[in-house]
Amino acid sequence: MRIVIAGAGSIGCFTGGLLAAAGKDVTLLGRARILDQIRAQGLTVTDFSGVRQAVPSERLGLSDEPACFAQADLVIVTVKSGATREIARLIAEHASATVPVVSWQNGIENVAVLRNILHDHDVRAGMVPFNVVPSETGFHRATSGDIVIEQGAGELGEALSVPHLSVTESPRIKAVQWGKLVINLNNALNALSGLTLQEQLLDRNWRRVMADQMAEALGVLRRSGIEVASTTPLPAWMTPHILRLPTPLFSRIAAKMLTIDPSARTSMAYDLMAGRPTEIDSLQGEIIRLGDQAGIATPICSRVANLIETAKAPVSASEIKG
Repeated sequence: MRIVIAGAGSIGCFTGGLLAAAGKDVTLLGRARILDQIRAQGLTVTDFSGVRQAVPSERLGLSDEPACFAQADLVIVTVKSGATREIARLIAEHASATVPVVSWQNGIENVAVLRNILHDHDVRAGMVPFNVVPSETGFHRATSGDIVIEQGAGELGEALSVPHLSVTESPRIKAVQWGKLVINLNNALNALSGLTLQEQLLDRNWRRVMADQMAEALGVLRRSGIEVASTTPLPAWMTPHILRLPTPLFSRIAAKMLTIDPSARTSMAYDLMAGRPTEIDSLQGEIIRLGDQAGIATPICSRVANLIETAKAPVSASEIKG
């Protein structure tokens, strides 16, 4: 199976590195800035548990030209949400119509965008639960979890499962995606806090804001009749209550939530620090739009979205609620 990963960013390079290390035929499609670095020093992927895989550049296909889609047996889309429409057009132009396309992106609407353009392809939604950040040597997975993709023909989950990267299939992928979106609402809070994820989770004031935002989103989803499948060891409805507990009790009950690299921050934190566009519209924006449709106010999500657009420095937890 010749795999083309459309988007040589953090998720694309990390998963591509593990797939290539396991002997898969992988091509990374991305910008020359990242690809030139991989050409020069190879691709090293690490994680919080001690995994380290160094993949020589000659074991990878590296391309900044979409013509590489013509050789693909499978395309995995890992670009940011704002680039989905353009990458779909390029896949349609260059790839065979028999090639499956799997989205490993944040947000809910990316698969709909892909399907609207790639109507002849087998397009599947996916959910990547872990956080990947750039490191001095390559790309580092800072949190845990297994990838889930939409159930379908071809046993793609089994084909993509390699050491240190498990991919399962689910018939309830939409509910899984909504569960991930609710968790990912913290991406913006973490970016605004200026803290690491571990520091943020050990701060009860920030956990209360996380809980209030999550409860707001779950209320909107419940009113909208949307099923939410938890992507953590805790049921989705229980998580806000656990987050509000005193820190010693929270630490004991939610030990698995704290199994993260001490230096980990969310991808939005890195985007905000670098002045890059964020995916706030695909996260808080989804809840705000659903709230408007259902006639439910979303003051916390709206406040967070506004702060991401305007904040120039870290804010306190109390500032989130105005």
